Amino acid sequence: MVTKTFLLGASGYIGGDALFALIQAHPEYEIACLVRNSDKGTLVASQHSKVRLVYGGLDNVDLLEQEARKADIVLNCTPDRVDTAEALCKGLAARKGDRPGFLIHTSGNAILFFPDTDRKTFGEASTKVYDDWDGIGEVTSVPDHALHRKTDKVVIDADGPRAKTAIVCPPTIYGKGRGPSNQISMQVPDMAKITLERKKGFQVGAGENRMPYVHIHDLSECYLKLVEAAAAGGGKATWGKEGYYFVESGEQSWGSISKAIATAAHKQGFLPSNEVFTITDKEADKMIHFGSAMWGANSRNRAIRARKLLGWSPKEKALDAYIAEAVDTEAKNLGLVQGHASKVAG
Repeated sequence: MVTKTFLLGASGYIGGDALFALIQAHPEYEIACLVRNSDKGTLVASQHSKVRLVYGGLDNVDLLEQEARKADIVLNCTPDRVDTAEALCKGLAARKGDRPGFLIHTSGNAILFFPDTDRKTFGEASTKVYDDWDGIGEVTSVPDHALHRKTDKVVIDADGPRAKTAIVCPPTIYGKGRGPSNQISMQVPDMAKITLERKKGFQVGAGENRMPYVHIHDLSECYLKLVEAAAAGGGKATWGKEGYYFVESGEQSWGSISKAIATAAHKQGFLPSNEVFTITDKEADKMIHFGSAMWGANSRNRAIRARKLLGWSPKEKALDAYIAEAVDTEAKNLGLVQGHASKVAG
């Protein structure tokens, strides 16, 4: 029996790479992808000609419910929306047949920002480290005002005999994606871009806050293992209230990342020095939306469940080995690096 998968976010950074990994591993799966318009559809089809394109938005709840009802597995890699999650869960629960449907939902470890955002303590160190194994009860009962929490609750509460659910919670993601459209992440590239524009390094407050990270390819490997478990009727994976998966391969302070970016930019000749200057949370918010928390809050966690149950093991290079590449890419995007043809022409 062919596994039918409905994927949301195929033209995005996370979803595009997850789709690539899924098709590489299982070309036999029947995959339908939600796309917003014909332009996005053309991009997806140009890379994956066999996927079925479903045209609509995340607010087309009737369409989402209908497609979820047809699928064995729904992989949602889009920004979390309560109405989207409700429609997908409702559709899966209404499936025909003896086997339950499975929803793999994407959250984000900004859900752990709330202690710092509540207290307005940005750039400060924290000893608090969450985990998805012994500490799973704490993770799945964070305050309702925490980011992503409302949608996470919908997904957790929807788990039952007809619809099994799991949540993947990525941290800061880095590396070039393999999808058809967006192939670049945000937090580190945005900091590199602004550092180059300002011609000086910066950090929020003391820069002592820490965050975990994962390469996009390693994240996709975790999605793949969960999809494979779902295709096997659940496999060794945990579903339901304890089916919550952090995905990380290490952690660093944002101060050390700021310093690494400034150092790389200085070595490449774009900054007069590798000095890092302190900015306030309000200044960070003016640079990018929610910059105070994105660069200044703690979100420390350990990915135990995926390692223990799924055999997931990150294989890509660590974040610090990627910094120089990120600076080089952003410099080129800003026109600060001459192309090969220009260099040859003198």
